[in-house]
Formats: sequence, structure tokens, C-alpha cells
Amino acid sequence: MPLGPPHLNGSSCMATCLAGLVLSKLGLEGDMELLLRTLQLPVDYREAKQRIARIWEDLQPQLAVHVGVDYSTKSIVLEQCGKNRGYRDADIRGFQPEGRVCLPGGPEVIVSEVCMKAVCKRVVLEGIEVVYSRDAGRYICDYTYYLSLHHGNGHAALIHVPPLSPWLPASLLGKALQALVQEMLEEAGKPELEAWLAENTTLVM
Repeated sequence: MPLGPPHLNGSSCMATCLAGLVLSKLGLEGDMELLLRTLQLPVDYREAKQRIARIWEDLQPQLAVHVGVDYSTKSIVLEQCGKNRGYRDADIRGFQPEGRVCLPGGPEVIVSEVCMKAVCKRVVLEGIEVVYSRDAGRYICDYTYYLSLHHGNGHAALIHVPPLSPWLPASLLGKALQALVQEMLEEAGKPELEAWLAENTTLVM
């Protein structure tokens, strides 16, 4: 869900890098294939809200991994939770959520079932730092993450990535996301989801 020049769209590029991966390539045991679907969301609150609902209704993913570009960071940021209130910035159509909330009457914070601190500790990447966060920024990424956590009962994750650059090429971002998705699947599989790793995982841009 990036803003900025199309050629710097790191989340789209990483979706391309990851398309078609199977569990064995992610380093997980067994011969079950992971069905990875990649979808790109618009920077539009109303349209993104509708698409998130359809993802969970139609695809019923075991884990939805959201990826968004953050032009203010040079690290990969793992977001632990989504927030319901404080959406003051308008989208590309000039629209703001009514009451500046994702879900009227919803909980203030929804926390992912994936322990992002644990993922941060286990994933060490050469050339880029991975950090933990509890504030996803109150824009489209945070908005859709909260809704996905709501629809999926916490079975979602949000990764903020820097824009592509000479020091951070698409190949490095792709490898980083492979490692992070692997750890997230393993973390989510402790213990409730372990028998369900062959179910759909959805990568949401």
C-alpha cells in the first residue's frame, strides 16, 4: 500500500519475488505446498475495507501478511498490533474514515497472534535491520491491518519495508521477506495452527 513513484514500489516487487514459493523453499519440513496469493490494495480507505472483507470471506487464509512501504525508515519493521482510532489523514480520494475509526465500537487495539518480538529475535539479515513496533502509523496500512486482524481473529501480520534503493535492491528485500514469512508461519503454528500450514496464506500489499 505504498505512495510514491511506481518504480520504488517495494511491496509489489517483493510480491513478485515471493510468488510461487513452497514450504520446502521456505525451509519448513514436509512436502505440503504453501498456496501463496498476492493481492495489491489501493490507497483508498473504502475500497481497501471492502477488499479486506472479501479476502477473509472468499480465501479464508490461515495467515494474511500485509506489506507496506514506509519512506521514513531504513529498517524492516514488524508491526505487532493495529489501532482503531486516530485516522486523520485523507486517502488519495480525499476521504477520511467517519469518526476517524476503523470499526465503530471495536476494540481500541487488536494484537496479532504472531509474536513479532520473537520473529525479530530469530531473524538476522545481512544488510538490513529488522525491528519491532506497536504503532503502524494510522494510515491505510494500519487501517487495513486492524480490519484484517478483526476478520481473521488475530491471524494477520504487517511488515513495513523501506523503498527500494541501490543499497536495498529487490533481491535483498525478497530474501528478507522469505525469511520473515517462514518465521511467522512457524510462530503462528505454535501450537494451534501447526496442523494447518498447508492452508492458504495471503500476502496483502
